[in-house]
Amino acid sequence: MTSRRRRVVLIIDDDPSIREVATLALSAVGGHDTYAAGDGAEGVELACRVRPDAILLDVMLPSMDGPAVLAHLREIDVLRDIPVAFLTAKVGTRDISRLDGLGAAAVITKPFDPLGLADQLAGALGWTR
Repeated sequence: MTSRRRRVVLIIDDDPSIREVATLALSAVGGHDTYAAGDGAEGVELACRVRPDAILLDVMLPSMDGPAVLAHLREIDVLRDIPVAFLTAKVGTRDISRLDGLGAAAVITKPFDPLGLADQLAGALGWTR
């Protein structure tokens, strides 16, 4: 069995159950180190501290939505190049195209398969597993 690099993934979602499931999926199933934040401001602050390899970002957040968080991340030198995957319940073609146009590395729809989330994220970001 080949060894894989443990990556750090930051999850930003206001729903505690989504944070918990994504954390378990990425850590227990995917073997990644995870951090979680409940809103955009907390997420940006945490990203500055932990410098994650990727960010899983909910689109619909209170006070600062996902696209605003992404724009803010892109203004911070040390966070500018971190790949961001949007997490959304909106699955219309127009919605996904709009999110792709914002510079997201991927759009993952809710509900997601917890057992497949790590592979889905790895595939979208070109990580070898």
